[in-house]
Order: sequence, then C-alpha cells, then structure tokens
Amino acid sequence: MLDTSVVIAPPSSGLASIADLVAVSAITAAELEYGIGAAADPVERQRRRRRLQLVVDTLAVISFDSAVAESYGLLANLVRKAGRDPRPRRRDLLIAATAERHGLSLATRNVADFRHVKSVLHVVGVD
Repeated sequence: MLDTSVVIAPPSSGLASIADLVAVSAITAAELEYGIGAAADPVERQRRRRRLQLVVDTLAVISFDSAVAESYGLLANLVRKAGRDPRPRRRDLLIAATAERHGLSLATRNVADFRHVKSVLHVVGVD
C-alpha cells in the first residue's frame, strides 16, 4: 500500500520499483481531495486533480471499515504504549491500519512516522 507521501512524490525510479504495492487507503484519497481544495493556484489545483484521478483509475482504493477500525485501535494503542500521543498521527495510523488489516506492506517516505507499529506492520522506506 502506498502512503500519501509516496503518491505525492513517487520514487525517482518510478512506481514500477514498488509495483507490488498497488493500492491506497481511502484515507489517502481523502488527503488528496483535501490537497486539491487547499491549492490556491488554479494550475496547481488542476495538477492535483489529475494526480488523484490517476490514482483512482490505476490503483485499488481500499475502504475504511469496521475491521480496519479494529486495526486502528491496535496501532493507536501501540503508539500510546510507546509514550507518544496517537492523536496527531491519526491519518497516518488510519492508513497504516488499512495496510495492516489487509496484510499489505506500507511504502512511505516517512518511515519514522511508523516506527512504533513496525512490530505488526511491514514498513518500506521509499527514497
């Protein structure tokens, strides 16, 4: 599964280098939708809209459901038990929970953001 950071800035080698990670969470789609509205420049807005459309057209978008909610609870509590507040990391943890529940690795540019859940989720760093 691709984290939003990878969708926004794909690796220099292209997405083919992580071809087995061809899904995104609905949370990533939501973050991309937000990014469209947040862009002040109309050209940038259009570029972001095209990116979202490409993602939706080419990758599986995995929905958030009660099973993913259960995984989120597990991951958020791992972060809490590590002495960190999971609330600022909610979207990251929702994406991670989607990957964990579906048995997928998570490709991200922000490996450190997921350090407290590596015991239950395979996290792949992308340059």
